[in-house]
Amino acid sequence: MTPYVVGVLVPLVFTLIIRNTKRGKKRGLPIDVAGEPGYAIRNARFTSPVTTAWEGVSTLAELFERSCENYRDEPLLGTRKLIAKETEVTGDGKSFEKLHLGEYEWLTYGKTFESVCSFASGLAQLGHSRNERAAIFADTREEWYIAMQALTVGLPLLHSWNLLLIPTEVTTVICGQKEMKKLVDISGQLDTVKRIICMDDDFSSNASLVEENWTVISFAAVEKLGRENPVDADLPLAADAAVIMYTSGSTGLPKGVMMTHGNVLATVSAVMTLVPGLGKKDVYLAYLPLAHILELAAENIAAAIGGRIGYGSPLTLTDTSNKIKKGTKGDASVLAPTLMAAVPAILDRVRDGVRKKVDAKGGLAKRLFDFAYNRRLSAMNGSWCGARGPEKILWDLLVFKKVRAVLGGRIRFILSGGAPLSGDTQRFINICIGAPIGQGYGLTETCAGGTFTEYDDTTVGRVGPPVPCSYIKLIDWPEGGYLVSDKPMPRGEIVIGGPNVTLGYFKDEDKTNEVYKVDERGMRWFYTGDIGQFHADGCLEIVDRKKDIVKLQHGEYVSLGKVEAALITSPYVENIMLHCDPYHSYCVALVVASESAVRDWAVKQGISFTDFSDLCQKEETVKEVLGSLVKEGKKARLEKFEIPARIKLLSEPWTPESGLVTAALKLKREVVKKTFSDELAKLYST
Repeated sequence: MTPYVVGVLVPLVFTLIIRNTKRGKKRGLPIDVAGEPGYAIRNARFTSPVTTAWEGVSTLAELFERSCENYRDEPLLGTRKLIAKETEVTGDGKSFEKLHLGEYEWLTYGKTFESVCSFASGLAQLGHSRNERAAIFADTREEWYIAMQALTVGLPLLHSWNLLLIPTEVTTVICGQKEMKKLVDISGQLDTVKRIICMDDDFSSNASLVEENWTVISFAAVEKLGRENPVDADLPLAADAAVIMYTSGSTGLPKGVMMTHGNVLATVSAVMTLVPGLGKKDVYLAYLPLAHILELAAENIAAAIGGRIGYGSPLTLTDTSNKIKKGTKGDASVLAPTLMAAVPAILDRVRDGVRKKVDAKGGLAKRLFDFAYNRRLSAMNGSWCGARGPEKILWDLLVFKKVRAVLGGRIRFILSGGAPLSGDTQRFINICIGAPIGQGYGLTETCAGGTFTEYDDTTVGRVGPPVPCSYIKLIDWPEGGYLVSDKPMPRGEIVIGGPNVTLGYFKDEDKTNEVYKVDERGMRWFYTGDIGQFHADGCLEIVDRKKDIVKLQHGEYVSLGKVEAALITSPYVENIMLHCDPYHSYCVALVVASESAVRDWAVKQGISFTDFSDLCQKEETVKEVLGSLVKEGKKARLEKFEIPARIKLLSEPWTPESGLVTAALKLKREVVKKTFSDELAKLYST
């Protein structure tokens, strides 16, 4: 037997043994719980919900101080140096800002702790008392983190927004220069605001507009004031509110969720047990909105383990990102992170970007990539003929090493949350980036805690067993036809219980009482409105959402989110919204076209057009994109009535600035429907 044969057969046999072991592994176990009858599961490794992973730590303030003592001289917060800004003008007259960014400059844990204490003292010196509320209104950045920690050491209650300023008795606003302009525009709504603290030193152009009504001061000046006049911290308790965090508003008006220190700490502690080997060598790439619980929890985890947090943005993430000057490096290339969190929209962009480059090269390079990818895909899907052992290593070196360089080349784990991740994208990231994806399920109301796929679970389409701080219960939803008695898997509405379930909605008792319940044993439960089913190993799969289910004219039910997640995998699609009119027997869709993919197709077809908007109106373009959606729908085994019969192709992307998607890039369905009401009506009238 040749060494090559041995090298292939031994890993193959070993892999099959491990895979069969994993198939029989119980990741979640049934548990008897109180409250409304249903089918409940707990994490198989923990008999009761985890509240903290550190002895003597019960608040975020204590956790942060512990890390700063243990890792005082280690780097914590990193920000890239801005070398230059340039404006580029395209052929059609559009101008784009391009940034030339340098290396990361770091603050140690010790220096960060000093900044936090100084900022907290400075706030007190400005007159901000514990019973007042402060708000952070800015992009994710170093100052955001410092302000967050300062606000949790016992002075004010942190109150953050994701998109729009929502006035709820806020007296101090901490913001960036560009956000100051937005504050001026709605100044009439901000009767309670007394102070504006700007994270940027150069804000003089805005100050004159607001200083008549508000005290305006720079972030650095507040720190300096605090250093010169230190104030003892009034440390919080676990039951004290740490943050009022607003929901994304994807299903209606944003609601302020009141989170305690204990709530957030429970989620942070639970995730700590799920990713192996977390420690001071890890580097976390921070670019998602800190006004969302996914990012806030992730950064608290990174600091808890002694790791580094390097700040970036979605527009500077890679070497080819929109705001990166050509020839310079993106955040991931410079930072070389080991950990990152992502929403499916970001991972879809990474996948599409890689595929675009591969298709552009064509020839032998494309054939080699496709061959290597299909060999690895076969192995991941359990085929005996897939690439394993030495062959896997060979393809990693020859083909996928270059792809991994897109995200810095060192990624070892990616957390995906916020929306369903398509199986195609998950497999693509697994193979090309070489890292497992932990797909999480949770909500703002549960501090992002719910379920989480385990490190060794390579299945797709599931969101794992309950995290160690949560119980997951399914209850009957007869109206939708989902029952816990269903075979072969129990199904029903997902209800989450545990120490991570929050207090409720700020000043909205009726809504709080509607979706939060406390059982006779004292456990707090949140009714999600999502529909799930449990697999035999205790892992959850999201199959529907109450609000997303629409009934067509002949009685067929369509799950909008499920269909959109399947169709967005088309290379021609940047975003999509499915729409169903109950008085018709078919669906329609608004499709935001992927400019690069559609342009490339048009050039190859020899189609002439004046600009991208013109191209999107052409009948042959609409036909091509619709055909692609049908193909993806069939691949996902959608029913014919679930696939849109007609589409409107849109050339302008949906951005948080346009108000059509949230800061985490989730669809604002009602806003989109209202904005494009005429287009949707025409799709049904033609």
